[in-house]
Amino acid sequence: MKELNQCVLCPNYCKVNRIKGQKGKCKSGADIEIALCTAHSYEEPCISGTNGSGAVFFTNCNMHCVYCQNYKISQLGKGKIINIEELATCFLQLQNQGVHNINLVTPTPHIIQIKKAIEIAKNNGLILPIIYNSGGYETVETIQRLKGYIDVYLPDLKYAENELGEKYSGVKNYFFYATQSILEMQKQVGAPILNAQGLIQKGLIVRHLVIPGHVENTKKVLLWMKENLLPEVFISIMAQYFPCYKAKTQESLNRKITSREYKKIEEYIYNLNFLNGYIQEPEDDEEKYVPQF
Repeated sequence: MKELNQCVLCPNYCKVNRIKGQKGKCKSGADIEIALCTAHSYEEPCISGTNGSGAVFFTNCNMHCVYCQNYKISQLGKGKIINIEELATCFLQLQNQGVHNINLVTPTPHIIQIKKAIEIAKNNGLILPIIYNSGGYETVETIQRLKGYIDVYLPDLKYAENELGEKYSGVKNYFFYATQSILEMQKQVGAPILNAQGLIQKGLIVRHLVIPGHVENTKKVLLWMKENLLPEVFISIMAQYFPCYKAKTQESLNRKITSREYKKIEEYIYNLNFLNGYIQEPEDDEEKYVPQF
């Protein structure tokens, strides 16, 4: 926990003393806070499977996305304080429910405590793959600390244009930090390994949420993926965007993506000839994934 005395776990480099109650951009202190610990069926098919992913939604986030769909948890602090032993128990309870994995959602501010909870849970019978599900704003040093603890990395790559990261998520140099950390993730776990049921056991899946009005940003993200990821790595292109939280008041973001925007991106994906991944079609009421390119 001494690493929280001058916290530099993420690229915000706040250097606050979280042990003494100081809070940086993520608003997290020394305590673990979670909002949900539940089976979750709305991830990619190789993660959710038939029984769901064991999702643990951590309170707070090191990004301030104006369109965040989980803003009550990530931005408004919804959740409760638990200790490390209780977090380990949460992992084991999810396993007993029959979920396919343990899915750590927005875990970055809590990795010190999470690592200890994983150790405790494994000593008490946890055998499920551990998924690190983040917004991608990470440092290489933090990802290196997770080596051996994480089986599946599930980062976002939101922006290739840093100005969008500042404008919409309140972070600087997003593309540099996200891409460097993704390369470290790839180095650690490689391309996805699926079991006989088609469920991921190890590997990297990189997500990208398409934002209205920014097709060129998406194309740049896709090009980086094509040029830098192993051919077998899964990419997941999400078209689920809808205006919520502060995006409702921003004219540029106050709409879903259009069919024309979606078509341009779909064509670009196929032109780049990716090997593996998912395309999420726009839906009014529910998420829908079309597996494999």
